[in-house]
Amino acid sequence: MKAVRFTTVALWLAALMLLTACASSRGLGRYSGRPQSEQSSPRKTKSDKKKSKKSQQDQALAEQAPAIEGAPLDKETILEQVNENVQLVRFVTSKIRFSVEMGNRQMTLTGNLKMKRNDVIRIQLMAFGFVEAGRLEFTQDYVLIVDRINKQYIKVPYEQLEFLRLNDINFFTLQSLFWNELYQPGNIKSSRGPASYLTAEYSDGEDIILSYDREKLSYRWLTEKENARIKMTNIRYNDYYRGSYQLNWDYEEFKVNERRFFPTKHLVTFTAPETEVKIEMKLNNIGKDEDWEPRTDLSGKYRQMSVDEILRRFLSL
Repeated sequence: MKAVRFTTVALWLAALMLLTACASSRGLGRYSGRPQSEQSSPRKTKSDKKKSKKSQQDQALAEQAPAIEGAPLDKETILEQVNENVQLVRFVTSKIRFSVEMGNRQMTLTGNLKMKRNDVIRIQLMAFGFVEAGRLEFTQDYVLIVDRINKQYIKVPYEQLEFLRLNDINFFTLQSLFWNELYQPGNIKSSRGPASYLTAEYSDGEDIILSYDREKLSYRWLTEKENARIKMTNIRYNDYYRGSYQLNWDYEEFKVNERRFFPTKHLVTFTAPETEVKIEMKLNNIGKDEDWEPRTDLSGKYRQMSVDEILRRFLSL
C-alpha cells in the first residue's frame, strides 16, 4: 500500500513541478481582508498636511507609532532585519513528515530533508519507516524525481519546463522557499542581490508586506513586524490565455537552529485552473549533517520517463 502511495505522490509532485507557474487571486489579500489594490492610504490630520512625507515617516519611526495599513516604511531597515534571520550554516538536515492533499485524496509519508546551500535540496520518502521508496532532488541544473519502487525516474533541466521558465523559477527560487529567505526574481545565479526593486507597506498592523510586480507576475513576502521573520511567500501568475496560478508557502512553528530561528512547519498550496494541491512538511530533529553524497547516481536498472508520459499518468489518476 505504501509503495502504491509513493508512486502516486511522485506523480503528483512531478506534475506539480511541471505545472508550477504560480499565481491567482487569493494571495496576501487573505491577510488584509481585501484586495491589495484597495488598501487605503494613512489618514492625515490638518497638522500632518503641513509636513513633508519624509517628516511624517521619521516622526512615526521615532515615536514607534502603531502600524497603519498602507503606511510608508523604512525599507532598508526592514530588509536588514529580515536578512539578519538568514541561516548561517551551509547544511540543513531534518527528519520530515510529508503530506499531500489533492481534492478528496490525501496521503502521508515520512522521510528526510537534506539541503546544502547553493548546491542541492533533497527529499527522501520512506516506506515502512526505514526503506527509501523514492526521492526528489533539486540542483542548480535539473529536477530529479526517483521512484525506487518501480525503478523509474524523471530528470529534466529547468529551462525545459515552460511554466518554471516563464516565471523565473529556478533552483535559487526553490532554495529561498525552503530556507525561508527573500530572493531576487529572475536571478539565475543567486537568491540574493540588490533589493531596490521591492516595495514595503503595512498589512494589518502586525505584519509588513514586501512586494514586487513584473508584467504578469507578482511576488509577496509577508513578514512579522517585531522579529522580521518571513511568515509567507506568495507568487502569482495571471495570464488571459493560460489562466491564473498561485503558489502560497506559509511558515510556522519556528525553532532555534544554530542561533537562528528556522520554521519547522511548511504549508504549501499550489493553485492552478481547476486544480489545487496542498503539501505539508513537518520537520523534526533539525541538524547540519554533512556526511552524505549531494548527487544521486542511478543504475541501469532505472528507466527514464518523459514529461509527456508523467503528465498522461498524472491526468489518469
